[in-house]
Amino acid sequence: MSDSPGRIGVRNGIGRLVGALALALTAVTAPHAAAQGLVDNVNGMTLDEDGRVVRFGAMVVGDDGRVVALLRRGERPPRELRWRADMEGRTLLPGMVDGHGHVMGLGFQLRTLDLSETDSLEEAIALIRQGTDENTATWIVGRGWNQERWGLGRFPTAADLDAAFPGKAIYLERVDGHAAWANSKAMELAGITAETEAPAGGRIETNDDGTPSGIFVDAAQALFDDALPQPTPRERNAAFLAAQDALIADGITATADMGTSVDDWLLYRRMGDVGLLRMRIMSYAAGIDTALRVAGQGPTEWLYRDRLRMGGVKLYADGALGSRGAWLKADYADAPGERGLRFLSDDQLLNLMTRGAMDRFQIAVHAIGDAANQQAVDAVEELSDTFGDDRRWRIEHAQIVDPADFAKFGRHGIIASMQPVHQTSDMHMAEARLGEARLVGAYAWRSMLEAGAVLAFGSDYPVESPDPFAGWAVGFTRQDADLQPFGGWRPEEAVTREQAWAGFTTGAAYAGYAEDRFGRLAPGLWADFIIVDRDPLLASPTQLRGTEVLETWIAGERVYQRDAAE
Repeated sequence: MSDSPGRIGVRNGIGRLVGALALALTAVTAPHAAAQGLVDNVNGMTLDEDGRVVRFGAMVVGDDGRVVALLRRGERPPRELRWRADMEGRTLLPGMVDGHGHVMGLGFQLRTLDLSETDSLEEAIALIRQGTDENTATWIVGRGWNQERWGLGRFPTAADLDAAFPGKAIYLERVDGHAAWANSKAMELAGITAETEAPAGGRIETNDDGTPSGIFVDAAQALFDDALPQPTPRERNAAFLAAQDALIADGITATADMGTSVDDWLLYRRMGDVGLLRMRIMSYAAGIDTALRVAGQGPTEWLYRDRLRMGGVKLYADGALGSRGAWLKADYADAPGERGLRFLSDDQLLNLMTRGAMDRFQIAVHAIGDAANQQAVDAVEELSDTFGDDRRWRIEHAQIVDPADFAKFGRHGIIASMQPVHQTSDMHMAEARLGEARLVGAYAWRSMLEAGAVLAFGSDYPVESPDPFAGWAVGFTRQDADLQPFGGWRPEEAVTREQAWAGFTTGAAYAGYAEDRFGRLAPGLWADFIIVDRDPLLASPTQLRGTEVLETWIAGERVYQRDAAE
């Protein structure tokens, strides 16, 4: 691939710094008053704010941890330096930004029973048995199961667990977090019987005799809240540190945290106060009440040198496709009579969005089904005249969208916060759930861009791996790790390599009102960057997926270095 600029169109109308960047690249003999160090001898590349590739051979970093200048190869660095890091010609990229993740969910998954790699019910039972052998507690809690991956053709049931684990209470969240699988002992301890009714926005799957089968969808999971053991503060600390280590090792220097609880926020503040918060977290509160309890009347300031801010609120319009909780306009193709779960009436959603917007919180609405997406964009359309300034309304996932609604995304500058790896994980399930005729608006990244929406990419970890290079590869291939299907699944919705990269950098930063802080490398922005073992703009899709992060730097300080033994 040549070094010539390539427009990507992910960010529109947010100003220009091209002239300032060009000046920094050419005036290399000028003094650098804030210069502290030099990251030298790199195959450096970043996107500018118009989505064009900028290449450089060295980067000057100031005392404050911000970029002072990008230098072309052969251009002279400042004379006085406090330090110099020779990267021996390796590739330097801006730190990756995950536009949608769950920090504590990842941390707990890393430290509890994880079924996400199991390929059958039998394999899952064996892994649970191993967990019970090592655990004397009454409750066994985990997550990650996926009946679609197992090829089970049905949901698992309490009966699948009861004979194998007498006396143990088993509670396991589905991989997407939108359903739970419990055994009879767990239901007994939670007081759940055939007379128990599902709360609004939830569903209890039942056996033929009307008794609970052991599957609790979306809001019905709350029936276990009072019975489940709660993590201790020490366990929460350990989970956070495990998640942060994993994300930084993957090259993620900043992330949106979708659904921050009060306990989560207090933990992040605790980590920041003692100097253990290294990555950057764009926090979205778990509902209006949480936002008001944490931030009061409006978003918090950026804290800990731009490492933490609660700027938005996460709301839910529906559930997930895998558990048939996504709210559809027509029946599920594989379950006639079912259209998923509608969480809120139109008035309820409008009231919640209005309440948050009145205090200038950014609103992020989870919407997966086409009915939920229509409800969300219609609400934005109704509120846009009242809140006409730079609100950056977000729709999380936007997986199944009626093509008639794409124009509304563009008309109101809605951020389509999407996760490329969901497409490869879900494509066969989506075909079964929807049927061929309704796939036109499924995982439709290019259509979003062409309609004028802003595209922000993420992984939805721990639902998927947080590895941003896998998501980057999917973005322009629409293929899984085995390069299937040939030519890509609905390839007309692929974006370019540069557009996919922007989704994980500039687009995700813009989605969190952070484009003037991180997401690319330019004078005045934080020196958040990674050193990798290959040039991602020249790598094949398979090679891109295999990218190894060798070093991660945040604010001009190295926070991770790959061990040679890894």
